[in-house]
Amino acid sequence: MTFDPRELAAIFLGGFAGALVRAGVVEALPLNPGAWPWATFFVNVTGAFLLGGIMTWVHERRAAPPAYLPPLLGTGFCGALTTFSALQFDVLGLLDAGRGGVAALYALGSVAAGLAGVTLASGLVRRLEAPA
Repeated sequence: MTFDPRELAAIFLGGFAGALVRAGVVEALPLNPGAWPWATFFVNVTGAFLLGGIMTWVHERRAAPPAYLPPLLGTGFCGALTTFSALQFDVLGLLDAGRGGVAALYALGSVAAGLAGVTLASGLVRRLEAPA
């Protein structure tokens, strides 16, 4: 495995941008104890949608994508935007607030919505990239 400082820079820049977007969403949608964690839900589902679209586009296009686009957008941006640990933290917060049903719905709903986002984005990219 070779070390490519440009790839690392792409991941860093994408991660920086993804973290800023995530912080903005958290500020716009603050967490209320015992309530549905909308900020984490939104960024995780949006990140899954974006990652599904980006990776489908990268892997199924005829021409090679720009070399540093997948690390910039996939690993960097989507990796920093989404977070499984925040989902777990939110589930624990809901459980601590005595909202076990909401916690279960949130956990299952997050996974289902993320899978739906990946599927939808992948299908959209395939439709847009299909030869006429």
